[in-house]
Amino acid sequence: MTRPRSSLISLADTPWYHVVNRCVRRAFLCGRDAVSGQSFEHRRGWIETRIRELASVFTIDVAAYAVMSNHYHVVLRVDADRAAALTDDEVLARWTRLFTGPMLVQRYVQPATRATMGNAECDKVREMAHTYRQRLCDLSWFMRVLNESIARQANAEDGVKGHFWEGRFKSQALLDEQALLAAMAYVDLNPIRAGMVESLEDSAHTSIAARLGELKGLPFVPVTAPGPTQTAATAAAADGGNPGAQGAQPGALRLPSLRPEQDLAALPEAPLMPFDPTGRFAQSVPFGLQEYLELVDMTGRAVHPHKRGSIAVQTPAVLQRLGMDAEAFINAADTFFRSFASAVGTPAQLLQWAAHRQQRAMRGMAAARQVFERRAA
Repeated sequence: MTRPRSSLISLADTPWYHVVNRCVRRAFLCGRDAVSGQSFEHRRGWIETRIRELASVFTIDVAAYAVMSNHYHVVLRVDADRAAALTDDEVLARWTRLFTGPMLVQRYVQPATRATMGNAECDKVREMAHTYRQRLCDLSWFMRVLNESIARQANAEDGVKGHFWEGRFKSQALLDEQALLAAMAYVDLNPIRAGMVESLEDSAHTSIAARLGELKGLPFVPVTAPGPTQTAATAAAADGGNPGAQGAQPGALRLPSLRPEQDLAALPEAPLMPFDPTGRFAQSVPFGLQEYLELVDMTGRAVHPHKRGSIAVQTPAVLQRLGMDAEAFINAADTFFRSFASAVGTPAQLLQWAAHRQQRAMRGMAAARQVFERRAA
């Protein structure tokens, strides 16, 4: 049964989420179309770049991502406290980098015209800033901007109109460190698990490849869509991701329109979340980078479909610290998305999540007991 997004995303329970979205057409995000012979590999770069650009505007940090042939995965941390700490002017500055905003906001952000505005107009702008502040830490709005902007580029390239993505993205709440570790490893290992590449370094358009590149001193290279600049008219014609534009009823409230692609392409790219095993820095992944790389490398050798490796004799330190079984963890890295539903965590965390939502059953309980439950010494 389809559940409302408000019941799937609860910042009171966890700020960490794993999201997945898929294409709906035969067209690819990457690879070569056997019928037309056209390559769509560059679209993977579009998505990777746009994810990191949007992380510089929203108060949402990116821990891991992987762009596959017809879908992508992202592990995110939603930072509502950072959004609450922004001033109204900072909120409006961020929001208007994505959307033009109503005329009242456009006048307010310009010092020359702000001086001519009355108190009632300024109060109205502050009300809008409150709404925009909530959207800057809203996972659904992050995904909406990401999907709509990519759909416009792909539709313009294909010369078609209509939906490019599935109607809803799938999300999983990551309720504890064990769930976060399993989700990040699953995402980073997707190309290897699918048999697309043989090593982590070759896993293009993934966070693990980006991190390894940074360790070698290689900067991130953004990829933008070529072609003519996009006007508001062509954006509306090519719109394949705006739920306010597709099938809107006459008189219905229209969602704000994104800025043209040349404006979005000018956004800076935010870095990936750093690793901090001490846990003292909230905006970080609570593991050590070295131990995480060792874990992913070991798991990757074991899950590759054409190159099965053996489990390391020495269990990785991060699994020992979290009380997780190595063999069960590797199995989870291979079937993670299918084993769990809307939330991932220890059995106790899943029971608490289900109780808050008045659910009697929770898919993934058996997998949680195998992977996350602490074993007796």
